Amino acid sequence: MKLLTVNFLTCAVKACKTSTASFPLHFKDAELEQREIDYNPTFLQNILPRLDWDAISITAAEVSKSLHFDRIAPRRFNNIPASKPEGTFESEEEQKVMQDLHTLLLETEVMEGKMICGNCGHEYRIKEGIANFLLPNHLV
Repeated sequence: MKLLTVNFLTCAVKACKTSTASFPLHFKDAELEQREIDYNPTFLQNILPRLDWDAISITAAEVSKSLHFDRIAPRRFNNIPASKPEGTFESEEEQKVMQDLHTLLLETEVMEGKMICGNCGHEYRIKEGIANFLLPNHLV
């Protein structure tokens, strides 16, 4: 599951629908893998307005300090700016930020682990890159 996907997920438990603590989901025991894909600055520029930047920052910080880095250098996620980038992205510095975002959001995948709701604590398992959002009957 690409880290970009997490920015669009919230807890599926009915009681969490109105809680702000249910977003973003937090990773636990995650194993990351990096798969290179072609850099597409147009896609990044178009997706940026749709991203919750606070959630991206939280995810980047969690990934940088607490996950298993078997195949990824953790320093790649420390360059994410505190505020959402805006502008033409033509300068060398802006291009570097866009490359770092590309690496974080599109090339980084969680292959195994869990996502945990900050409100109810429900754990969603991730196996072979696929998150299981099926809930037991008592939580539906």
